[in-house]
Parts: sequence; structure tokens; C-alpha cells
Amino acid sequence: MPYIIVWVKYRLNIEICSLQKRRFGIVLAMSGNEIRRRFLAFFEKRAHTIIPSAPLVPENDPTVLFNTAGMQPLVPYLMGRPHPTGNPRLADSQKCVRTTDIDEVGDKTHLTFFEMLGNWSLGDYFKREAIEWSFEFLTSKEEGLGLDPRRLYVTVFAGDENAPRDDESAEIWKECFDKHGVTGERIYFLGAHANWWPAVKKDTDSWTGPTGPCTEMFYDLTGTLTEGMTLDEYTTADDRQDIVEIWNDVFMAYEKRDGVIVGNLASKNVDTGSGLERVTAVVQGKDNVFETDLFAAILESIDAKTTTPNAHARRVIADHVRSATFLISDGVTPSNTDQGYILRRIIRRAVRYADVLGIPAGSLHTFVDAVVSIFGEHYKNLIEKKAFIIETILREEEQFRKTLDKGLKHFEKLPEGNISGHEAYMLFTTYGFPIEFTQELAAARGVTVDMEAFAEEMKKHQELSRQGSEQKFKGGLADDSDIVVQYHTSTHLMLAGLRKELGRDIHQAGSNITAERLRFDFTHPEKVEREVLDKVEKFVNDVIAVGAVVSIETLDKEVAHKDATIEGSFWDKYPEKVTVYTVTGPDGTVYSRELCGGPHVENTADIKGTFKITKEESSSAGVRRVKAVLVI
Repeated sequence: MPYIIVWVKYRLNIEICSLQKRRFGIVLAMSGNEIRRRFLAFFEKRAHTIIPSAPLVPENDPTVLFNTAGMQPLVPYLMGRPHPTGNPRLADSQKCVRTTDIDEVGDKTHLTFFEMLGNWSLGDYFKREAIEWSFEFLTSKEEGLGLDPRRLYVTVFAGDENAPRDDESAEIWKECFDKHGVTGERIYFLGAHANWWPAVKKDTDSWTGPTGPCTEMFYDLTGTLTEGMTLDEYTTADDRQDIVEIWNDVFMAYEKRDGVIVGNLASKNVDTGSGLERVTAVVQGKDNVFETDLFAAILESIDAKTTTPNAHARRVIADHVRSATFLISDGVTPSNTDQGYILRRIIRRAVRYADVLGIPAGSLHTFVDAVVSIFGEHYKNLIEKKAFIIETILREEEQFRKTLDKGLKHFEKLPEGNISGHEAYMLFTTYGFPIEFTQELAAARGVTVDMEAFAEEMKKHQELSRQGSEQKFKGGLADDSDIVVQYHTSTHLMLAGLRKELGRDIHQAGSNITAERLRFDFTHPEKVEREVLDKVEKFVNDVIAVGAVVSIETLDKEVAHKDATIEGSFWDKYPEKVTVYTVTGPDGTVYSRELCGGPHVENTADIKGTFKITKEESSSAGVRRVKAVLVI
């Protein structure tokens, strides 16, 4: 059945069902989009500024490929920097991608793309407000989700050598339950492995950044655990997934460096996280995220192209197409490195599972319409980029299928007998064979794959990739130190100087800033003579000398884009609200006005040393590169 007919039938059925339920006074379960809207409205009413999701690819953070948690884009502000909105209370729904558990996708809860609802306090309110509002939103029928408070259970930090037991949070929770007449044991003390953020695993903890104890909320999916449980009974219910985590309040009061707490943060902050997909499953009475309306249309479109029953395969395809759609909309394209490699892997796994379902080749891109229909109202760039997303997925599937043909020919030439780990690794890296595919081909031969050796090969590959990533920062800033921030502001001044000397066709093409130097790529067709570079140096040093003020404002991206005084690159990667930094001298002269989301000095007088351009060279066709230092 053509997709459009299936989709129309699906929407008609929803509307008919809705009308019938309204007619007979039945309340229709909230949609995922409504839950997101209610969350943001709830906290906006409580004086929070609603900020847009940051792009999936972090800006000025070379340590990770994607934003993997709601708090990640806000780390600089959790560490003490004032937020550009000027409001210490924020709320958002942050797009996230995690692939560490990609092999688990298809079970009840694991996803590669998900949304994290979050409310934030930057040195404003702390435990009491955070907990009371969490409880109120979850249980209120008027403003929140209307969940049964008798099915809620919470955990709090048990205490260790780093911080005391969190009796304060436990007491606040008890008050919340008492107000609703909810009795029975439902507050449990757990260690740092469960109730510290990030979770502490002593053999692998290397976190650097804000940290602190947390309190987590769980909901009883079965409706049978309403009288409270002992800690052992709670743990057993958690293991069975009879209860599911739906909210986490993190009380960030400490700073870690390389896994060691080095002191207190400048202010106590609250970081709240609630997975939209999990909460939607709970509200809609489902025991897994794939049965919610956040996936219904995608699965309908997949089912229209197959008659092969395989719940796991259809879930993987739905998740992976959703992830690919969002990644491409945020500027990621398939490649063999970094973010592009992850996207390529996701698309190719989806192709592999499409083959399992017998879906016709070249069909993967047809599922994008369903993703956009669900999320396009909130994430407008999905609608704007839909044609490009479809084209990208179609092209990648076609390329992969050509590679598969070559890989199959290579596989047929392998010696008889079991497949070595190295051979499986080469099939994976050279031909993009998912390991599951190699295992199935081996099984058809009546042989096995040495999975232990394959895992070792992959571990070596990942370690080399990690080392490579550490040696080259993926653009942006190496860290958030004072000297790096000074270099960052100097880079903006240098771009203003280059545009002053060479014209307004000069734009940033990339940057790489460490504590030792800055490297900056910009669009220009020919070598920049030393005489011009000297003028740019003088411009930067003059602005440093006058003590110009660096101010911050937040604008609608559309408004900023139309303002000819604002310089910006990579507009597509920014959210609908953008931050503009302006450098203004004591006499009112505007030296630089530029789109940017990174940290800056408050006054150019804070930049220590003399700015010196040390090298100018070609970076690529039409792009020049300069390196510069601050000489003290």
C-alpha cells in the first residue's frame, strides 16, 4: 500500500478515535509533543526562560562528537559563567545522540536519538524547589502529567567520602508524599554508582566538570507495587523493569578534574533531566518507548513496505532513521571520520535491518516523511532540510549497496573455515559490513566468527581514533581556561581586522584554539601579504589597548541573519535563538559584532600580551590559514 494512503488512514483513525473519546467523556492520553509543550509551559510559568535545543554537534567542545546529555551545552554556565539570557532559571528540550549502547537498541528503552527535558537553576533555587516542582509536574492533572503519586518511588544519595548522606532531599520528598496522603516505604538511599552525576565507576571515572549528588524518580509500570517496598524488593523490581526512571534532579555543588573532586563550584546549581520518550511511554500506558505516538507513524511507514514479522528489526530501523534525520538536519553528512562516521554506521545498520524485513532496496529515505510529520512542528529545520535529508539517506544507501557487492565478492574469496577476528574487522572497516552480517554469512557456510579477536581489533581501532581525536581538536576550543578564552576573543578581533583590510567576503572557515596559540581558517582566494597581516595585528592590539567592552545579546536567528552588521558563519548549525557578541570601545566604536556561542573576556583589557600573527598559509582551495600567539 503506498505510504501516503497508509499515513492518511493513520491520521483519520487518530482523529476518529479522538472524536469518539471526547464524545463519551474519555480523556485521550497526552501525545509526546503535548508532554514537551506542557513541560516548557510549566517552567516558563515559574520564571524560567525557554531556550532552544543546541545542535547535536557541540560548539567549542572538542572532547565529544555529540551532545549526549541535556546539561552538556550548559556546562560553562554551570561552572559559573553568566548565561546570555541574563536569567539564572532556564528550561529546554535538548536533542541528544548516544551510540555507546547501539547494540541494545530495539529493547524497551534504548535509543540512539532522544530528547532530554530539562530545567536549570544557575545559582538560584536548589533542592526544595527542584524536588517540589518535579513532583508537582509529574502528578498535577491541571498543569502536569497527572501521574499517580502512589506509583512513584525515589532514590537519594547515601553519602560517601566526598559528600554526606542527602537527608535534606529525603525529607523534602517525604513532605511531598505526605501532602498527597501517600504512605509506604518509597525513598531509598543508594551510592554514587546510582545517585551521583555522572555515575561514579571508580575504575573508569575521568569526568572533568560540574558534579554532584542526585535524586531519581521511578514509576511503577505494573500498578501492583503501591504499598511500598524494601530496598531489596525495589532493586528486584528495577532489575525486572517493573519500574522505570522518568526524572533525575542533579544538585551540582562540586567540581571534578580527571575524576577527582577539587572543590566547590562558585554557586550551587540544579540540573534536571527527564527523557521525553520514557515519560511518554509511562503517560500513554506503554511498557516500551516504541509503542508511543513518537514512533507510531514511522513504524506504520515501515510496516507498509514489509510483510515479514520482526519486531526488533522494525524498531532498529525506526530509531536509526529518526537519528539520521536529526543528525543530517544539524549539518552532519556521512563520512569515514568523526560525526560523519557515526551517521554512516547508523544508516548502514538501518539498511541491514531493512534487508532483514525484505524492504525493497532504496526505500530507507521514504521513512523520513514520517519523522518530519511527528517532529517538524517543534523542530522547524526538519521541514526546511527535508529534501536534503532524503537525498543524503538515499545516496548513502545506494553507495553502501555498491560497497556490499564488493564485500560479498571479498567474503567469497576468504579461505574455508572459521572467520578470523582480523578478517571480520577488515570486512567492517573496508566494506562497512555490520558484524551481524558477517556472522550470518559465516553461519550460512557452517562456520563461526572469532568474536573475541574481532572485539580486540575494534578496541585497538577505537583507541587509535581516540588518540587521534586528542591530537586534533575538532574545531573550537581546547578547554575553558582563561588563556583559551583570551585567545578566543582575539580570534574574533582578528577576523574583524581581516574583513577591514581584505573586504566583507572574508568569513570564518574553521578554528582551533589551545592555550598555546590560535589557528584560524578563512575564505580568501590568495596569499595575504605580510604588510596586510601587520595591519591586522595593529588593529587587534589597538582594540586590546583601549579596553573595549564585550557585551552579549540573544536574538532570533532570522533577525540576526538579516542584520548586515553581524558577521556569522555556519548559520545552519545554530538554533532559532542565537548569541551575538559585540566589542565596543569607550567612545562607542564597534570593533566586532559576531555570532558566537563560546566564552569571551568581559573587556579586551583582560587579554594579556601582544597579539602576533606567526604564519599565513594555504589550508585548501579558496581557504587561507593563519596562526597567531599572545606574546607576554
